[in-house]
Amino acid sequence: QLRIVESGGGLVQPGGSLRLSCAASGRSLDYYSIGWFRQAPGKEREGVSCISSSGDRANYADSVKGRFTITRDNAKNTVYLQMNSLKPEDTAVYYCAAHSRMVFGPCVPTYYNYWGQGTQVTVSS
Repeated sequence: QLRIVESGGGLVQPGGSLRLSCAASGRSLDYYSIGWFRQAPGKEREGVSCISSSGDRANYADSVKGRFTITRDNAKNTVYLQMNSLKPEDTAVYYCAAHSRMVFGPCVPTYYNYWGQGTQVTVSS
């Protein structure tokens, strides 16, 4: 069974950077699309960025375009989210998720069925 573990969260000042990692075990990520989602207190979980299994397609929420970059290293069974120019509104628990559907599909939580436990990102001065 696919197991996902996120890491790399923490406290950072506005304008700073973090790189989140999503490491998988149990199965190869080669056939899984991967998404990063976040949930702030009192808000619904939202899609941040998703990448196809081959890495040839990626999409981003409007709020993070130009600041966040998703990449994957299938040899390391890991997906990354580089977050630059962080803002206080980026504060949330960030989750990594996977699916193995034939269609890459939308970057929404309901389309993904394997989830990690999340990592906290706090942007504050």
